[in-house]
Amino acid sequence: MALDGMTSAIAEIKDQLGDRLKTSKAECEAHSHDEAHAMTKLPNAVAYPKDTAEVSAIMAICTKYACPVIPFGVGTSLESQVIPIEGGISIDTSQMRQIIAINASDMDAIVEAGVTRNQLNDNLKSTGLMFTVDPGADATIGGMASTRASGTNTVRYGTIRENILAMEVVLPSGKVIKVGSRARKSASGYDLKNLFIGSEGTLGIVTRLTVKLHGVPETISAAKCVFNDIDDAVNAVIMAIQSGVPMARIELLDEMQMRGMNIYNPDFDAPEKPHLFLEFHGSAASVAEQIETFQHIATDHGADGFAWANTTEERNRLWAARHNAYYAGRALRPGSSSLVTDCCVPISRLADCIAEAKVFIADSGLLAPLVGHVGDGNFHLLILVEPENSDEWARAKNLSSRLNKLALDYGGTITGEHGIGVGKREYMEAEHGEAYALMRQIKATIDPLGIMNPGKIFTT
Repeated sequence: MALDGMTSAIAEIKDQLGDRLKTSKAECEAHSHDEAHAMTKLPNAVAYPKDTAEVSAIMAICTKYACPVIPFGVGTSLESQVIPIEGGISIDTSQMRQIIAINASDMDAIVEAGVTRNQLNDNLKSTGLMFTVDPGADATIGGMASTRASGTNTVRYGTIRENILAMEVVLPSGKVIKVGSRARKSASGYDLKNLFIGSEGTLGIVTRLTVKLHGVPETISAAKCVFNDIDDAVNAVIMAIQSGVPMARIELLDEMQMRGMNIYNPDFDAPEKPHLFLEFHGSAASVAEQIETFQHIATDHGADGFAWANTTEERNRLWAARHNAYYAGRALRPGSSSLVTDCCVPISRLADCIAEAKVFIADSGLLAPLVGHVGDGNFHLLILVEPENSDEWARAKNLSSRLNKLALDYGGTITGEHGIGVGKREYMEAEHGEAYALMRQIKATIDPLGIMNPGKIFTT
């Protein structure tokens, strides 16, 4: 857009927000990147609205001047979703952190987009309820909706998509719409709620959400166990799922990732072999039955070294180690940069897919520890690369490309939870075919000026 249009847009937003419109280099740099490996690009300004009405006013101004808009939560996305590729206004929702209502009898909560998952769960402690979507990072719930996040609890409780009942969304024009309702089901018209979930800020800005809550289980037991072979670990998971064991969490970490865990936290001191981290929820009797069944299955697949974590402190220590897997992987090569992959395939094809991925890693000559939400067929490589080594970056990108194509060959998807952003745009047509063209038409209809998070999901 023209410089004078940007200047005018910033001036009018400044009139609306006062000192909550920032243009300093430090503020812009903080909104120039996420956790991804990709480029950084500074926005022209950062806006901090306090409510939906202010977001609406900002959007009307940005439409008036065709000014790009980039929604920003806390910047924990992994596919460059928050990077302002064409400059523009970064709209930071961190001051929209009000928990509007907790409806314990209906097991739902209404929150503003800037509320984080930990903030919500802290406020739920006295209710016996919990918000279950756990991507690891303390992401905002608005950001989680925008990237269709999931995480370690997905195998039992579902992704963010299954845990959102309704949303308030500000369209590019500034119009505010409500999609969904507090009812647990509806057959009323097009499913617009799920259209906006996973749209990565390319259609509008989520400002308020109604989310499902779940009861805190009577009994929670967690464990880790060791396998000599990664195929045996994956096949144990497949057998457990096919046997109907209702596990709440099933996480795979390969031998390279376990080495990183020990380097990052020497007190962890685990065998450098493939591990499963598990958690079981339910009544005392049902959890005992789940544990017994899984232990038989895992032992038949060569597992040993079962270590149980029954207290809250022990469980928190185990899952903190899993959530720090990114940093533990980076400890394998201090000073490295990384490229994170995100394949998801049908559970029956997971063992074969991981086996081929291991061959691809060996071909690349790079370090790439593996972790996975294996209960739903999703796994990640953390490909470690010397920051200024162009040859290593080329090999890392080739490895990632091979994995994306492999996932599609197995009937899967190029992203189970991280989203498209910039990093995976080039594979969209291969995955979606003619449906990708329909996505473009929807984008053009809702955002005809192309101001909503330009350059994400679509290449042009």
